[in-house]
This record gives sequence, C-alpha cells and structure tokens, in this order.
Amino acid sequence: MSDSGRGERRRGLLYGRRKGPKLSAHQAKLVANLLPQLKLLLAPNLDPSMSFNSRIDEVWLEIGFGSGEHLLWQAEHHPHVGIVGAEAYEGGIARLLSRLVAAPGGSQTLASRIRIHDGDARDILEALPEACLGRAFILFPDPWPKTRHHKRRFVQTETLDALARVLQDGMQLRFASDDPGYVAWTLERVMAHEFFVWTAERERDWHVRPADWPPTRYEQKALHGVPVFLTFQRRPRQGLQCETAERK
Repeated sequence: MSDSGRGERRRGLLYGRRKGPKLSAHQAKLVANLLPQLKLLLAPNLDPSMSFNSRIDEVWLEIGFGSGEHLLWQAEHHPHVGIVGAEAYEGGIARLLSRLVAAPGGSQTLASRIRIHDGDARDILEALPEACLGRAFILFPDPWPKTRHHKRRFVQTETLDALARVLQDGMQLRFASDDPGYVAWTLERVMAHEFFVWTAERERDWHVRPADWPPTRYEQKALHGVPVFLTFQRRPRQGLQCETAERK
C-alpha cells in the first residue's frame, strides 16, 4: 500500500467510490494527458498562487467539485482568480476536463487558472500556509445519512479548524446541501466554531441561491429535499496573511 493509501486509512475516508462506469475514449485521453498538466503539486507550506500559469490576485478552493460546473463557471467569471478543485471521483474529473476543453473563449486561458487534486481535500488543507485562500466551497457533499456514517461527513470540527486556518480574514466559506440533516449538522458545528460567523439576516438568505452561485447537476437533482445555501465568514485573526506573488 502506498503512503497516501495508508494515510487515508489512518484518518478515515470522507468520500465514496473513486471509479465508476468506464470512461469514454475521449475522457480517458483527457485524464491521461490533460490531468497531469493541471495537477496541484503538493508540498509543505505550499504557496497556492505559485501553482498557476497566470497572474493570480486570489486563490479559491472547491472541495468535491462533482462534475465541475460550478468550478468552471467561477473560473470563467473571475479572470484574476485561481481555483483549486479537489475531487476523488474519476468520472467527475473527466467531465470537468471535457467541459474545460469545450469551453468558449479559450480553454488554455482557463486551464492556466485551474488546478486539480484527484484525492482527499484534506491533503490540500494540510499543505497550505495560513491565510492564503480567498474563498472555499463545499457544495452538495455526500450527506452520509446513516448515523454510523456521520463520521465521514466532510464538515467536522477538525476540517473547520483547517479551513479557518487557511482562509483569509473576512473571506467566505460557502456550503450547500439538499439534505436537512446535513444542513442542521453543519449549522451546529460552524456556528459553534470561534472563527466563523453565519452571514444570513433573513430567511431568503439561505433559501435563494445567490446570483454568483451557479446551479450544479447535484442541485438540480434535489434528491433529499429543497437546497439550502449557507455563507459563513471567517472572523478576524491576529497574524500575517500570505501575499499573492506578483507575476510579470
């Protein structure tokens, strides 16, 4: 077993299967040839802004990007933001790559601002230095509805600690789910966390999807109930934030 496999077993998996139906020939080619070019190279105290081939003013992280609709939309609409996506499911990665090469306006430009980690998002959180992310997304994660599986939900006190460490002051953590149990679970833990505050002021703030929050395939399925959209803000801290490297 590889070191990464032993690490996953030691800390417990927070995601399900890695492989599904056989990829098409086109998808398999993209995974073999394009994915290695876009992989995030993890290293201790990683400066994420240095992972991109474009001038980046801010770095965002999407945890479990599914089929990549949201990630790609954000990259298209924020030309000075670099987006790191973590997804363990090979089929989802292949669909994002297919969308990327078919995107209007130049897939190479978009690819220069997208990096992918085909594994556990906690690997990224562990590698990042303090206060280097401008935004983080956890959108429609697996709710793991059975009580014995709740330990596999991504939102845990430990992962919130890690997110609070890498997010810059005042920046957003966005969460969405159509599972009422997971929504309640998330609110209970995030609102009890000393470094996050829920920004909602009225009911529509969590029932209406914000304009800059595009729908995803999972949202449209709404398998468990009505989707809920939660935005949390990172409270101020003392200490230095990492600065984005200037590129010429």
